[in-house]
Amino acid sequence: MIRVEVAYARPEAQRLIALSLSEDSTALEAIRESGIENVFPEIDLAYQSVGIFSHVIAEPGRYRLRDGDRVEIYRPLEIDPKEARAKRAGTRR
Repeated sequence: MIRVEVAYARPEAQRLIALSLSEDSTALEAIRESGIENVFPEIDLAYQSVGIFSHVIAEPGRYRLRDGDRVEIYRPLEIDPKEARAKRAGTRR
């Protein structure tokens, strides 16, 4: 058995769920097993990225977890980071 965590955050609510899984479990299996999609129904893994400790993984269904991994589900960006910086720079002048 391995111990992993599944994390998701919105500005007003965050959740970190600890799990014990079999050693051959994938990141996608951890997400499904955690039940986090019931807590945050807006999660849509067809459009959202998944990572391990802030490193995006291309195929969560194939990524084999290791003991201590934290599976993170990332929200889509609301605004392009370059646009946000330009906006902030413009308001400071």
